[in-house]
Amino acid sequence: MKKLVAGVIAHVDAGKTTLSEALLYRTGGLRQLGRVDNGDAFLDPDDLEKQRGITIFSHQARFKTPTLTMTLLDTPGHVDFASQTEQVLSVLDYAILVVSATDGIQGYTRTLWRLLKRYQVPVFIFVNKMDVVGTNQKQVLTQLQTALSDQCLAFAGDELTNETYEAMALQNDELLDDFLTNGKLPDTAVQQLIKNRAVFPCYFGSALKADGVDHLIAGLDRWTVAPTYPTEFGARVFKISYDETGERLTWLRLTGGELANKAVILGEQKLNQIRVYNGVKFEIRPRIQAGEVCAIPGLTGTYPGQGLGNVSDALRPMMQPVLTYRLDPNGNDLHACLTAMHQLEDEDPQLRVTWSSQLQELRVQFMGTIQLEVLQQILKDRFQLVVNFVEGSILYQETITQAVEGVGHFEPLRHYSEVHLLLQPAPRGSGLTFAADCSLEVLGRNWQHQVLSNLQAKTQLGVLTGSPLTDVKVTLVSGRSSNVHSVGGDFREATWRALRQGLMMLKQTGGCQLLEPWYRFQLTVGESQIGRAMTDIQRMHGQFETPVTDQNGRTTLTGTAPVSEMQAYPQVVRAYTHGQGQLTCLIDGYRPCHDQKAVLADQDYDPVGDLENTPDSVFCAHGAGYPVPWDQVPTMAHVPYVYNATQLKALEN
Repeated sequence: MKKLVAGVIAHVDAGKTTLSEALLYRTGGLRQLGRVDNGDAFLDPDDLEKQRGITIFSHQARFKTPTLTMTLLDTPGHVDFASQTEQVLSVLDYAILVVSATDGIQGYTRTLWRLLKRYQVPVFIFVNKMDVVGTNQKQVLTQLQTALSDQCLAFAGDELTNETYEAMALQNDELLDDFLTNGKLPDTAVQQLIKNRAVFPCYFGSALKADGVDHLIAGLDRWTVAPTYPTEFGARVFKISYDETGERLTWLRLTGGELANKAVILGEQKLNQIRVYNGVKFEIRPRIQAGEVCAIPGLTGTYPGQGLGNVSDALRPMMQPVLTYRLDPNGNDLHACLTAMHQLEDEDPQLRVTWSSQLQELRVQFMGTIQLEVLQQILKDRFQLVVNFVEGSILYQETITQAVEGVGHFEPLRHYSEVHLLLQPAPRGSGLTFAADCSLEVLGRNWQHQVLSNLQAKTQLGVLTGSPLTDVKVTLVSGRSSNVHSVGGDFREATWRALRQGLMMLKQTGGCQLLEPWYRFQLTVGESQIGRAMTDIQRMHGQFETPVTDQNGRTTLTGTAPVSEMQAYPQVVRAYTHGQGQLTCLIDGYRPCHDQKAVLADQDYDPVGDLENTPDSVFCAHGAGYPVPWDQVPTMAHVPYVYNATQLKALEN
């Protein structure tokens, strides 16, 4: 019996939840098919999901065939909840990507495809809504091969066609010899091609009518392979939620060994219950085996993406929020609002709830307005808090374009530390990376560990606007300790000051750069309105490809533009197209800010005045410590610089 975990993912309204219902129905897991539009779907049980007709939270269900036990994880389809979908990808054996035959390959489908590649998840594709008049299987397959991969191949039916076998066989000489000799390929060879993401089986049908679903089930049965698991315990957390009683649930996939009730994990936490869910119902199990999914009530300190046992944490999520809003308590107690928001942040860490005691403001980060509206409803329903979110603003990031050696010195009386950090520009999207290239004779192993740990201990901020620093490689290159006076906290202070001092040096030479989020958009308007649309995009500093007009006279413009310029554009489109225009926007990463000078003037950030992130150092003389401004630190440093200006310039290239 194979035990697998598969995620069902799709662009919103492609029919993802309907397909999940059909899979359960055709395998005997459901007595009748539920419908999203009727509000009785098995995998959309939440009241909010029923009201909006979309999946907002990931849900679990199971179905069985004679040789396969499949755990299905149904995920949200709206881009505003993409972070929840991404959390699930790291625990999947396979994904079922649902594509609407009537809508084709939409923007978010391409984003999901990139995420699947990032997490190396094998993919089965189900093309839905093939019962709609005018749909054409060959045409949709061509679209899939053009937009996603040329190895998207038709698999429907008990036996594959010669054309499908030949397309797979052309991947290498050994497969081709096998095909030419036998006229087909062994099932084991096809299974490995799929497992290795070299082939993507495509099935066609109508989830609502359960057409083509049996072929998909047979394909999952025949073409999947169960992973082998180590005997040592390992698991990955992929979701945190709270049940109807308010109890905290940690959802995890076991990747090795077994997990038994009363086991102790995370140091000293004992498991009091193991739940295996099917929709909203669950059974309590004494133990689970590798490959299974469960929810553990009562654990604390867990978070999505966390690795347990011999498993490391998952990749840093690619889908990051780009908007921040201030919460208006609307007469409610601020402490109650903060407590509720921290619980919601526990479920979705990407909300990044922050409290400013100075401004007495609570701020929350969002992917988009749908997520904001849903959060307001959750606060009302679950916590009886009616609040507003106001003053949406852009989440900027900062990076560097030049290399620099930063120095931090911390020497109040009876303390001592000095740290030298090399800061180098890193590839876009790489985030912050930390390394050490320092002799143990210069700085002991324990102190080097302190430096690297403290670099990761908090969000490091840039000096232009105080926004998070990204795409920088930080390397410890030198330093000094005292056998008598150095303690761990000294190196925390010196490390943070060294980073900020280096950034201030770069700010002087124009080596700091502000980054802003950009949208990738698709705008469809009437042919007579395309001139207005193109003018708008140019005015917003956007870029676009050649417009494409369909047979109905509708023209589509595809391109990119800054989020700051395009944030309010959906309302503008509705106005000038009288509600007939269609605009979809997806986050397309960060790029250099198009109006950096204006943003800096507006935010008026004082990096020296930010005392929690000071670039200045502390030296000691005459038995007392005294502050030294960042620009005077180079002449005061106790340890010689490792790099000169010429060497730093060479590092940039």
